[in-house]
Amino acid sequence: MTETEFNNILTNDIKKVEHNLLSFLPDCKDGQESVVQAMEYSLINGGKRLRPVFALEFANACGGSMEDALPLACAMEYIHTYSLIHDDLPCMDNDDLRRGKPTCHKQFGEATAILAGDGLLNEAVNIIIKTSLASDLKIALISCLYQASGISGMIYGQELDIENENKKLSIDKLNTIHHYKTGKLLSCAFQLGGLIASPQDVKVLKEIGYKVGLAFQIQDDILDVISDSKTLGKPVGSDASNHKETYTTLIGVEASQKEVDKLFKEAIKLVYSLSINHGLIIEIIELLWKRVS
Repeated sequence: MTETEFNNILTNDIKKVEHNLLSFLPDCKDGQESVVQAMEYSLINGGKRLRPVFALEFANACGGSMEDALPLACAMEYIHTYSLIHDDLPCMDNDDLRRGKPTCHKQFGEATAILAGDGLLNEAVNIIIKTSLASDLKIALISCLYQASGISGMIYGQELDIENENKKLSIDKLNTIHHYKTGKLLSCAFQLGGLIASPQDVKVLKEIGYKVGLAFQIQDDILDVISDSKTLGKPVGSDASNHKETYTTLIGVEASQKEVDKLFKEAIKLVYSLSINHGLIIEIIELLWKRVS
């Protein structure tokens, strides 16, 4: 596959997701305009669309239907977007920029931002419920998504992150935070694609997702040190200003990058262990490996 063909596939996947994201929003009732506008604002505020692309392409690689996977990809992006809205709030990371634009609470106010995040969280499950998939499959998909994003997943990771501010952490403790805060939901994107067509591979897909998720978070730690706000589209140095331990504070940038390389290599090896169409999946992971924002 040429670089142009690869880029075209990714661009088409992202276009499919972005074209459908707003179609799943509920119709406005009187008094809902601000909240729905805040939901729309956050959904269309760009980003890599990494999670929905993985959901689509793993479904495709496992022999599933991209059409069936599209609502799941959008539901995944609803959950991710809600988490970013809440993560940016003054009571959390207190960030003013997200992808180069004012964060939701800066644009619409803190109360509306909280409600917009809550709205996206709840609409994600409705997206899956309204599909034509078999009922038992819907239950499996919803269970995967909400276990990954709930109190035993992403929310737990966020809680651990808050509780451990201003504390000296071990690598093991930091890995636990990253596993729950980032890895669980990213891993879910891999699993959703597998559940549609290749449920026997879900265990391995989960492990691939955890490795990519941890590598992704360590990359964020590195970029928070070496990048700039224009490149990232958000403030840099926020970890230091919030007195958070990161991979870079514990072992330095160079050793952190070695760990990123190790995790991506392990993830790629696991992809090759599956009887699926590996090509595009490997290229997406390698693209992620090289990211600068």
